[in-house]
Amino acid sequence: MASLKASLVLSTYQAGKVILFSPKPDGSGFWQFPRTFDKPMGIAIRGDQLAIATTHTIATLENSRSLAANYPRKPDTYDSLFLPRAGYRTGHLDIHDLAFSPSSHGIIAVNTLFSCLCRIDGTHSFVPIWQPPFVTELTPDDRCHLNGMALDSAGEPTLVTALGKTNTPQGWREKLYTGGVVVDVRSGETIAGELPMPHSPRIYDGQILLLLSATGEIVRLDKDAGKSATITKLPGFARGLARCGDYLFAGISRLRPNHRFGHLPIAKLKPFCGVVVVHLPTGAITGALEFVNSCEEIYDVQILHDLGRPAIAPEDDPFVAESLTLPGRTFLGRAK
Repeated sequence: MASLKASLVLSTYQAGKVILFSPKPDGSGFWQFPRTFDKPMGIAIRGDQLAIATTHTIATLENSRSLAANYPRKPDTYDSLFLPRAGYRTGHLDIHDLAFSPSSHGIIAVNTLFSCLCRIDGTHSFVPIWQPPFVTELTPDDRCHLNGMALDSAGEPTLVTALGKTNTPQGWREKLYTGGVVVDVRSGETIAGELPMPHSPRIYDGQILLLLSATGEIVRLDKDAGKSATITKLPGFARGLARCGDYLFAGISRLRPNHRFGHLPIAKLKPFCGVVVVHLPTGAITGALEFVNSCEEIYDVQILHDLGRPAIAPEDDPFVAESLTLPGRTFLGRAK
């Protein structure tokens, strides 16, 4: 990761944390920076902007590199500091994946409760913009467990994943292990089906990649044939996927027997919780980051490019109130 000049940001709703991982320059390990959020799920990044979906709110933060060195908790330590800027009160929508939308200048979210894609603009809880053609009503009953969203080269939603092609309240639970689908947003066509809990679809260099959570696989999907080929098999319940250079970073979770998915075959393998690094050209697993306690589930994994040691300031930090930013300039504290 030091050679890639990147840091990791991941969310764990089970532990209630967003965690930053930055490689130490001498290769001796990582700096870990956890920050508490209320059940964080999807993470979106655009330039210096960061958005995080929580239980009732989408929090947006802005990176201030110039103020980072003055952060009083650890002066002259961080090269970037994400400051809270806005919070959209959505209500409990069970939002999963997030993205900044270039066309709407807002945030696009996978609204799992209402089985749709929606726009978050601060006017309503959400504005629906698309739903699968097999979902006939916009109601808060999680009909297909819509969860993942892949973006095209323009940054707009082009593919989604769901755990079932179903149209009844939580109907996806009936075929949890074999009912997953990938749907084309523009055509409404189901391009792949009978998948074991697909999550985290991504498009890299024109190729469609996604995670099959229930089997712990990273797969490459042939859109025309509707078939997938396994890139590699991961040692855990897979969710959260990001790419940096030739490497994929995939989140994996540990499923305890009392977990809602604890009956899945992969739970019997006693998987660990963390992030697995995969060399994309060969499919070889080249590294792993493991949580030995406290954290058991990962939802999202994203890359912070060209940030050596970032930090997140909490909303109630007095430093945030004293940090004033405007285009091209920053100020710390009010003139006496």
